[in-house]
Amino acid sequence: MRSAAGEASEFLKSLGNQHRLMILCALSSGEKSVGQLAGFLGIRDSTVSQHLALLRRDRIISGRREGQVIWYRIDSQPARRVMAVLYESFCAA
Repeated sequence: MRSAAGEASEFLKSLGNQHRLMILCALSSGEKSVGQLAGFLGIRDSTVSQHLALLRRDRIISGRREGQVIWYRIDSQPARRVMAVLYESFCAA
């Protein structure tokens, strides 16, 4: 139980940022590129890339390359379940 609590705490730290939550809300509806996410958030591509790097590091998202574009998606099952609840409660409105 202790290790699971530690893992859950690290997971929640990853979500504990407004931009990362908005990125995950956007990814809840499907794959997005850095440019699409930057436009959605109204912030620079480089800032989005920094947040994506953290989410990738924590194995919450993954990406696939298509030419010069990387398409990001939620890859973690726990993250998908949590985001489904958060999306329904906060993002969809």
